[in-house]
Amino acid sequence: MNKIITISREFGSGGREFAKRLADELGFAYYDKEIISEIAKESNLNEDYIENILNSDIVNQFNYTFAHSFTNINQVNNSVEIFNLQNNILKSIAKKGNCVIVGRAADVILEEYNPFKIFIYASDEYKLQRVKEKELHDNSCSNKDVLKMIKKIDKTRASNYELISCKTWGDKSNYDLCINTSNLDIKVIVKQITNYVSEYFK
Repeated sequence: MNKIITISREFGSGGREFAKRLADELGFAYYDKEIISEIAKESNLNEDYIENILNSDIVNQFNYTFAHSFTNINQVNNSVEIFNLQNNILKSIAKKGNCVIVGRAADVILEEYNPFKIFIYASDEYKLQRVKEKELHDNSCSNKDVLKMIKKIDKTRASNYELISCKTWGDKSNYDLCINTSNLDIKVIVKQITNYVSEYFK
């Protein structure tokens, strides 16, 4: 069976950088936005639209639709199609070879492949600094607004994860390894974790 590593992460914790560096160190394929590109090919939908759907709160989408007489039923149908395509693409990826997959609740969707499940988290202070340095291009945002955005994104990730898994996103019991990246050099961490991961797959 192929070696699959899934990376769940808090927004601003450096999870994407960690995943890419880990894939490079191990010589594994890396999948993140590539998944969105594949969904776009299969669905003939715009990549930005797909990303917006996948990053939105699917639970609230359904609740809103049912509460408003299905006024947004087309949006919900697209959401269901996109999530189904994502699941199929993830399983196809898992069959191709060794890989590192970022987000997408891949640890749950690919459970039958026995992936090595990692959760990346960090302190609010670290996430705030990292998001302002690497994600935002508008320096006018206050720290309060940035933290509010971080919490909203993480709340959405948790909501969507728990919808399909009945597990709690971020609960350490759901992962093989939880890593606090606060004030640490991700490049250094990855080199140390590589040996750990290699030992797991022996």
